[in-house]
Amino acid sequence: MKKLYDWTMSLAASKHAPLALGAIAFAESSFFPVPPDVILVPMTLAEPRKAWQFATICTIASVAGGALGYAFGSLFYDTIGQWLIHLYGYENKMDALRAFYSQWGAIFILVKGFTPIPYKLVTIVSGVLAYNFPLFIALSIITRGARFFVLAAAINHFGDQIREKLESHFGLFMGVLAAIVVGGFALAAKMF
Repeated sequence: MKKLYDWTMSLAASKHAPLALGAIAFAESSFFPVPPDVILVPMTLAEPRKAWQFATICTIASVAGGALGYAFGSLFYDTIGQWLIHLYGYENKMDALRAFYSQWGAIFILVKGFTPIPYKLVTIVSGVLAYNFPLFIALSIITRGARFFVLAAAINHFGDQIREKLESHFGLFMGVLAAIVVGGFALAAKMF
């Protein structure tokens, strides 16, 4: 784990880190299972003065990726969108989801964009259900921005303490992050 930690920290301090961060944040909102926190945390620890820049990159890329996820659901539901819905086990839950979304869609987007529930599910489902696209984008900016800026602020404020814990418990950090991702998928599957 020490080598993985050192590699992650060196990537976080490299000139390519913002591009990697943006790519992961973009992909995570539409199809990729790994959240951008995996690189946002070490990047912010490596360059605390850039915490707000990194949060901005995550927010913009995540919302752009969310638009792609929305397109998967809206434009490609019969092909890619349906395949992704099937992949995540939602094909038998669409009627309940439609009823829920018609009443609680905005709150759902705001809450789920901030939680470990995979945001790609929110983006794809919003497209499938033809949720108001400009409102979807506005809500995505609010919820994803809040998530990344709160994380950046916490790391910026408690950075030295977090770095010490991360250096000594990197394996645990990766395990907890993996558990959060798996738990988010499990929680999403039980919701409907």
